[in-house]
Amino acid sequence: MTTLQTGDKAPDFSVEDQDGNLHTLKDYAGKKLVIFFYPKASTPGCTAQACNLRDNYKALQAQGYEVLGVSADTKRRQTNFKNKNELPFPLLADEKKEMLNAYKVWGLKKNFGREYEGIYRTTFLIDEKGVIEEVITKVKTKEHAAQIL
Repeated sequence: MTTLQTGDKAPDFSVEDQDGNLHTLKDYAGKKLVIFFYPKASTPGCTAQACNLRDNYKALQAQGYEVLGVSADTKRRQTNFKNKNELPFPLLADEKKEMLNAYKVWGLKKNFGREYEGIYRTTFLIDEKGVIEEVITKVKTKEHAAQIL
C-alpha cells in the first residue's frame, strides 16, 4: 500500500498515454488532478470504476478536476479500453512501472491464498500546487466519483 499521505508533494511522472502523448505532473500545474490507479484494463472492477468516472466526468470538471487513469497495461490495451467504454480522459500506459513505483501502488498482493505482484487500486487527489489533497485506498468502483466529489 502507498505510504504517500495528504500534504505530501505528489511525485513527478513522465508517462505516455494510449496515443503516445507524454504526460507529466508539470502539465497539470495550476489545475486540480485526479489520478486513479487500476489493476488491469477491461476487467469488471476496472471497467465499473472507469465508467463511473466517465458518467460523472462533467461534475468532476465542474469542480476543476482533470482526470488520469494509470495501469501497467500496454498502449494498445489502454486504447481498446478507452474506445470500448468511450472514456473522455487519458489512460497512461506505465509498462515500466515508474509511476506505479513512485506513487507506491505496486507491490505484493494476496487473492484466494495466492500471492502475486500487482497494482493497489488507489486514487490521488492533487491540488493546483502539486500537493496531495487526499488518498483514497478503499475505492468503491461503482461509486468512485461520489468518493472524489
